[in-house]
Amino acid sequence: MDSSTLSFIAGTVSSLIFVSSNVPMLLKAYRTQDVHSYSYLNLILVNVGNLVYWFYVVSLPLGPIWILHTFYTITAMALLGLYIKLHAGRGCR
Repeated sequence: MDSSTLSFIAGTVSSLIFVSSNVPMLLKAYRTQDVHSYSYLNLILVNVGNLVYWFYVVSLPLGPIWILHTFYTITAMALLGLYIKLHAGRGCR
């Protein structure tokens, strides 16, 4: 097995592990509608960081990193959206 195949397999497996480790957290936040443990500033910074990191990701060939970063971007936006929805009009931050 050559190194590019091994790298692709390692990237795919690690991406699946990262995704599967985040899914329970996301499901719990959605199901319970409880996002009090999340920091508004942290959610903003994560989304800004994801946006900036896309400049790097698009320079890479299509592969596991694209899927992983797409997942991170969608979940970070979803958490921020849920946080804003649940705290709108309450003055909580």
